[in-house]
Amino acid sequence: MRTRGLIPGLVVAAVLAVSACGSPQEAANGSGAEAPVKVGLVYSKSGALASYGKHYAEGFKAGLDWATKGTNKIGKRPVEVTEVDDAGDPAKAVSAAKDLIGKGYKIIAGSTSSGVALQVAPLAEQNKVLFISGPAATDAVTGVGKYTFRSGRQTWQDIRTAAAFVGDVSGKKITVLAQDTAFGQANVAAVKAVMGGAGATVDSILVPASATEFTPFATQARNAKPNLLFVAWAGTTAQAMWLSLGQQNVFSATTVVTGLDISPTWVAYGPVGAQVSFLAHYFAGAAGTEAEKAMTERVTKAGGTVELFTPDGFTAAQMIVHAAEAGDDVDKMVAALEGWSFDGVKGKITVRPEDHAMLQPMFQAKLTGGATPKAELVKTLDPASVAPPVTPKK
Repeated sequence: MRTRGLIPGLVVAAVLAVSACGSPQEAANGSGAEAPVKVGLVYSKSGALASYGKHYAEGFKAGLDWATKGTNKIGKRPVEVTEVDDAGDPAKAVSAAKDLIGKGYKIIAGSTSSGVALQVAPLAEQNKVLFISGPAATDAVTGVGKYTFRSGRQTWQDIRTAAAFVGDVSGKKITVLAQDTAFGQANVAAVKAVMGGAGATVDSILVPASATEFTPFATQARNAKPNLLFVAWAGTTAQAMWLSLGQQNVFSATTVVTGLDISPTWVAYGPVGAQVSFLAHYFAGAAGTEAEKAMTERVTKAGGTVELFTPDGFTAAQMIVHAAEAGDDVDKMVAALEGWSFDGVKGKITVRPEDHAMLQPMFQAKLTGGATPKAELVKTLDPASVAPPVTPKK
């Protein structure tokens, strides 16, 4: 089993151009009021993040059905979706996006991986196509350019949700327990940026990725006496690590917070699951909104399961339908999305016009049920309380 705190991707960027023969608009859309709206969905259908990609795609189909009132049309224009598997590989994603853009597609969505999102975004900017990133959490997607949006949360919102468990973090001590990997180090950097920037003292305990005995690290975490222990962990050693924290009485010494991953990972917490405080982007039943009900009905009817990133797909479909209602001009699509507030799965969502941050509620949760864990809502945080700072325009 594995658990994850945050899901940051490798931060890389490239600017790539697309050239194609003929008119892209004619190739993709033809002409007239009944020409199809063509959408390229480039996401992780396979690879390490395939489970996330699957839930995203299921949410997208449900959202498209709901936003078009079951017609799959925007006005008189049918929506045609082309799915491409990037397998979590930025090079494959860029190749797919270039191919779609060369064929005249003006709307690209997807990006399960942060590394993928940061490769596709410059491509969208250079070619002036609408790009709506998906579950990719990296803060760098926010404010990256005029044509790039996101349909999920970002790392800053995750960390602010974690910080809310101890209130004002100014003057408090935060310890990050993580593996000494790119994933773990990215979490340390994020906590230092967000909580450290708010006046907390942040230190870290980095565990070698090869470690199998965690008692020394659990003891170190307890003896550090932090006000909050933030755990970022991924992989098959999660269960042993959580067990060690319980054996060393860490939960009685401090508040332990981590990110709530997809439901199959919950059993990894074992007997300490009920003692962990979870920051949550989403879990099934968290919101209680009409959009959530509609998403759940459609996904379940299609044989799917509502999970962590199902809303990201649903929201992307809502955004695409709204944008395309403005016509075929991409600048008009951008204008339609900037500042748009709408009722989403999680509640009221707003696309911040200055940098396209997705302002949204976040959740705190707990696990109950012992051997068959279930997530329960502890608190809903309003969008303003977890909003990232405005990213200056480039």
